Amino acid sequence: MKIYDISQEVFSCSVYPGDPAPKREVLCSMAQGDLYDLTAFSMCAHNGTHLDAPAHFIKGGKRIEELALEKTVGCCFVAEHRGDLLKKDAEDILLRAKEAKNGAEKRILIKGDATVTEQAAEVFAAAEIFLLGNESQTVGPEDAPMATHLILLSKEVLLLEGLRLAGVSEGAYMLFSPPLHLGGAEGAPCRALLVAMEENEA
Repeated sequence: MKIYDISQEVFSCSVYPGDPAPKREVLCSMAQGDLYDLTAFSMCAHNGTHLDAPAHFIKGGKRIEELALEKTVGCCFVAEHRGDLLKKDAEDILLRAKEAKNGAEKRILIKGDATVTEQAAEVFAAAEIFLLGNESQTVGPEDAPMATHLILLSKEVLLLEGLRLAGVSEGAYMLFSPPLHLGGAEGAPCRALLVAMEENEA
């Protein structure tokens, strides 16, 4: 079984401009004579690889503890793209994902330096996918992400941002990306993993 870790290391992770970066504090250290090592840390819920719940942009939207976890676990499709992801690109990705079968079209991960446009977001929202993932720290343009978020989150499409897919080929995989159980939060970090399907193992 081939497992791909597609999440970022937390303390060296990418951070959306303006968000506080993760901080690590050593509370106890055996190297300094303590009986054990003990670490404390602080971070933004949207640092590194993380999941956006609808409440991130939708007033009254579901928060992390209210999400259906089956949306974050199951067959997915990794599609490679560079630049703006347009309507036709989104339609083509969904078609390829459906051809992969096993419900891969319900969870779409975009590999590469891609920006999900509003028109592409409309396609994914209309298809009622469960989850959309990307490598950027935000879905949509970094300088104006709200419109794309609103389109997707209003349809309860979960957003898995800050992925690392360089070592993964296009195709179908099993995705495991449940968020940390942060009650009341609008987002949460996660350790996202892909498990190769048989057709990807050659």
